[in-house]
Order: sequence, then structure tokens, then C-alpha cells
Amino acid sequence: MPLEMNREVFITCAVTGSGGTQDRSPHVPRSPREIADSAIEAAKAGAAVVHCHVRDPETGAPSRELAYYREVTERIRDADVDVVLNLTAGMGGDITFGSTEAPLPVNAAGTDMIGAAERVAHISECLPEICTLDCGTMNFAEADYVMTNTPGMLRDMGARMTALGVKPEIEAFDTGHLWFARQLVKEGVLEGPALVQLCMGVPWGAPDDLNTFMAMVNNVPDDWCFSAFALGRNQMPYVAASVLAGGNVRVGLEDNLFLDKGVLATNAQLVERAVGIIETLGAKVIGPSAVREKLGLTKRAPR
Repeated sequence: MPLEMNREVFITCAVTGSGGTQDRSPHVPRSPREIADSAIEAAKAGAAVVHCHVRDPETGAPSRELAYYREVTERIRDADVDVVLNLTAGMGGDITFGSTEAPLPVNAAGTDMIGAAERVAHISECLPEICTLDCGTMNFAEADYVMTNTPGMLRDMGARMTALGVKPEIEAFDTGHLWFARQLVKEGVLEGPALVQLCMGVPWGAPDDLNTFMAMVNNVPDDWCFSAFALGRNQMPYVAASVLAGGNVRVGLEDNLFLDKGVLATNAQLVERAVGIIETLGAKVIGPSAVREKLGLTKRAPR
């Protein structure tokens, strides 16, 4: 296929995530204030979009606490720098089974399954421009854990996001997730053209080799907008790969803790590194106003 490099690129910074990284780096933000401050610094460094989870401020464990989301939202909206807000809606679909000989009952400590309305409750209250929709079920790294998103749940959540006027960012961890995303647009559950995040190298989804990446890219409809990332050491190579393939980029401490080997990064430093790569390739980094115009987004205050 011909090279169709993206000449106007937006950067998403995934600020903290829900993985067990809270004790592996002092730069992983925990409290709503820390998460918002890190997002604001990332925006000042060149991120047009900040993707936010929330955590328990004491333990750093992932949380669905509505008050934390609201505090993060209000702090970012009140900041002296503009940025597009992207909140996760991926929490609440976790199943951890028992042993291979006794999978039921499930492991309650690792299971968090809630209904569609509760999964998007913080989206309804905070009204970000974007929220994520993990578009499939997947074995996700651990031995007995499954990230669970059934077609029925995705149709329900997607319809609620559309009704709220919040644009779903389809998180695709494999080609089948893109297949179902196209179906959601065909059915009118999601509005087209859609926004996609290609998630590469997440065990056990799509591996982050370039052949698989291009298979993912080639399954994104031509009129859709996509971004991509890879985990760990391949985060920065994928900045270049995504731009060269016609996409946008995601960096941040959700996906990678290091700036260089043995050197722990901040979110702002990762964004700065991405800006350098993009500009060295001859592309332009665009800001939040241009992203809103490109994607048809509306900035709103929380309810």
C-alpha cells in the first residue's frame, strides 16, 4: 500500500490507567489532584487530548468513584490550558474466574461487573468530549481474568454515549473489535465517522509487530479517524509508525513508565518526546481546538 503519512497529528496522553503501576514509579498519579495536575502538564507539553482513569488516593488501586471523576474533570476544566477530555468507560467489566478445576463461583476479589447505566454514570455527569468504548471481550494478561464486553452491553453503552453527545473512542485490541465497531455504526448505535484507538501489544490481543498493525489499520474505514499506541519500550516507535500509517498517537504512563532505559518518565516528558518525533517526521502537532473541529466535539462543563 502507498505511504499516506498524517501531516496534522494530535497527541493523546493516557495519564494513569488502571494497571498495577502505582508502586513502580513515583510519577504515576493517584489522587484526583495529582491526576489532573499531570494531565494539565501533559497538555502544556503538547497533548491535545488527555485520557483519564481514577484511582484510590491512598492505595493507588483503580476506582470507579464518581466524586474522583468529577474532581478530575473540574480541575482540568478550570486549568489555564485548554485540552480535550477523554474519560475511560472501561471499568466494570472485569471477571476473574476460580481455578481451572472450579471456575465457578468467580473470584470475588478480582471481579467487578456492573450494568451499562452505572458504567457510564460518570460520563453522564462529567460530560467529557470523548469516552472510551472497549469494543470486545478479551483474555487480558492474567491467567483467569477476562475483560468482558458483550455485544449487548456494547450496544447499550454505545447508545447511551451517543444520546449524551459524547463521542466514543473505540478501543480495538484485535481485528474482530473493529469488525463489531463497524457493525455498531451500521446499526446507528454509534455515529460515523467513528474514532478508533488501536491498542497494540496488550496480552493477549493484537501483537505489536508491524504486519499486525497494518492489518488493524487496513480494517479502519477510510473516513474514520484513528490513533495508536504500543506498550512499554515500543511506545515511541509506535509514535512514528502511527503517523506514517496515517494516524494519530497516544503516549503516557498508562502504557509505559520509562523515557529511556532505567529512566522513569513523567507524562509531560513522554508528550515532549512524541512532539519531537512527530515534528522530525515533518508533521505538525495540532491542538485541542483543531481536534474538536476535526472530530465534531463540543466542550461542556460537568452537570
